[in-house]
Amino acid sequence: MTPGVDPTEFAGKRVLVSGGTKGLGRATVERFLAGGARVITAARGAVAAVEGVEFIPADLTTADGSRALVDAALDRFDGVDILAHVIGGSSSPAGGFAALTDEHWLSELNLNLLAAVRLDRLLLPTMIAQGAGAVIHVTSIQSVLPLPESTTAYAAAKAALRTYSKSLSNELGPRGVRVNTVSPGWIMTGSAGDFLRRLQAANGGTIEDARQSVLDALGGIPIGRGAEPQEVADLIAYLAADRAAAIHGAEFVIDGGTIRTV
Repeated sequence: MTPGVDPTEFAGKRVLVSGGTKGLGRATVERFLAGGARVITAARGAVAAVEGVEFIPADLTTADGSRALVDAALDRFDGVDILAHVIGGSSSPAGGFAALTDEHWLSELNLNLLAAVRLDRLLLPTMIAQGAGAVIHVTSIQSVLPLPESTTAYAAAKAALRTYSKSLSNELGPRGVRVNTVSPGWIMTGSAGDFLRRLQAANGGTIEDARQSVLDALGGIPIGRGAEPQEVADLIAYLAADRAAAIHGAEFVIDGGTIRTV
């Protein structure tokens, strides 16, 4: 049992988490499990079995992968009640806009925008039919605070996801389906470490130099650290819960005060 978590909060709820095998995605899976939910997610490779979680081999950056995950959710769960789009990240090189090829752009769009769009298109009709559901899109403060040296394509894709989410909320609210976004800042995950190593490879210096360059570009983090994955997962779970039933079409920033404007 997770301290401070009601083990019955999501009892009977069927939850799909995209990107649920590591980092924030894994923390989100664990948070819903702690609340009593049944969870399904996709994995590109073999994953150790976890009680209460269905792992489906699928690449969500492809249409076929999205279909495989949705088919499994409909077959095993007969639909979903909560859809948490956590999948995302960047593998593009540093070096500014000129370093980004068409392949880099398409890769970032497929991972950070189209994976969510495809899953929504396939699963939302079942939520609409049941007249209830909660969708959470994880975007990023990069959508309003891009780092031109290294995250232009990622930031643009997350900005598109943010706009898409707002449009979707206007359409689905009257049909009983809530849609909200969570926009994290720096999260202390393995992917963050990979990002720093790419910066180091491009610019030289140490990992700490790369970390400081990111903090400088962000203008610092007032609380002095990035968010833990579990802290962001708690916010996602809150927005998905019945106690947040009046929260819809909203964006929640969790960045330690990085964005200083209103």
